[in-house]
Amino acid sequence: MRSTTTGTGRSADDLTARARIRDAAVRRFATDGLAAPLRTIAADAGVSPGLILHHFGSRDGLREECDQFVLDEMFRADDELLRDGGASTAAAWLSGLGQHSAMVGYMLRLLQHGGPVLTAFVDRMVAATEDYLAAGVTDGSIRPSLAPKARARYIVESSLGALLLRMPAARDRLDLDALADLLQAYTEEVTVPSLELYTEGLLVDRSLLDAFAASLPGESPATEPEEERQQR
Repeated sequence: MRSTTTGTGRSADDLTARARIRDAAVRRFATDGLAAPLRTIAADAGVSPGLILHHFGSRDGLREECDQFVLDEMFRADDELLRDGGASTAAAWLSGLGQHSAMVGYMLRLLQHGGPVLTAFVDRMVAATEDYLAAGVTDGSIRPSLAPKARARYIVESSLGALLLRMPAARDRLDLDALADLLQAYTEEVTVPSLELYTEGLLVDRSLLDAFAASLPGESPATEPEEERQQR
């Protein structure tokens, strides 16, 4: 059978093999760690090790694509939840958490591994979060911040830190089925208090915030006008 070609000049079969290798790599890196052999990933994907090098050039090339894919998928899932909203959407998202266990496991491996790869990955998450929050501020769904860059980094780092504390600490094999169950229980536990904090806030007035904002070095960020505070 003759394979069809895409606008990129690659065959559809070629692109399918690339995606199959990437998906197999995400699961294998999550399960066995970031040093998982390419030959094992090739066996999982049903291809030869040489085909991995053909598509990705090197282990680093494969890792870079896995990094970006996991980041894109996690933000896509969050975007669907926030865009659609409602109890039925939230219930569907919770029931489908098992589908994301490989991606969460992959992020856990990055957290355990540390180093420049983790730093680059977190920086990507922070930049994407900053853009996402800025878009929300523009469309009126998110409150503006006195420190938008710092807010984005705080959200990412606190979320990843909480994830690392709750997830299994094994550096050998990670059971993705068990991780899916743990992720389900953890999400059910923290979703309401997290949304409550982000939606309703915690402190009843801004006096502490304004005091700290005024003490920052350099030009102090503008505080919220009194009339806007009273409208809350």
